[in-house]
Amino acid sequence: MLGPEFPDVLRLAAMGDGGAFARLWREMHPPLLRYLRLSTGDTAEDLASEVWLEVARRIGRFRGGEPEFRGWLFTLARRRLIDQRRYETRHPELPTGDDARLDGPAADDTMAAALEDISTEAALAFIATLPRDQAEIVLLRVVVGLDATQVAKIVGKSPGAVRIAAHRGLRTLTARRGGADAASPDAGARAPGTGIVAPGWGA
Repeated sequence: MLGPEFPDVLRLAAMGDGGAFARLWREMHPPLLRYLRLSTGDTAEDLASEVWLEVARRIGRFRGGEPEFRGWLFTLARRRLIDQRRYETRHPELPTGDDARLDGPAADDTMAAALEDISTEAALAFIATLPRDQAEIVLLRVVVGLDATQVAKIVGKSPGAVRIAAHRGLRTLTARRGGADAASPDAGARAPGTGIVAPGWGA
């Protein structure tokens, strides 16, 4: 997180400062790439490049703080995913990628906290076994760290539906990992079976 530096970094990036734009990229590209890899596999790099090109074109019109910027970035990414899925539906001969081939985590990735003792590659592949909607929501909530309201705007659901889907997804993953007791929805911010607080859980 850039924290209090974000407004100045954003302002400079919008003015064409390459160093400032690079700081945004270094901060937000790793979780963006992991999100895209979960859904598209080997085409994630190309899609991420397209997303950042769109960010560069439109950053001067963006208004908001760092949480809003993250939400905007992942909204753009999801639109690219939807466009690609539509293309693949019309052109089924094209490969869709292999969800098992995933990038490693950044050093501070929250996936390690949320899924504890398995590697990030395995964790992302594990999340990919969920239904697509649940997998996307779990990734945005736990890995990217967006709150339920931000995720709701990205995926077109209500915040309550996002919380329920995330809870069910993590409960399913917990059960698959060995039948550990899942936390109830009223248990506060603790991700089921992990002992770790997920961002905004239950809020």
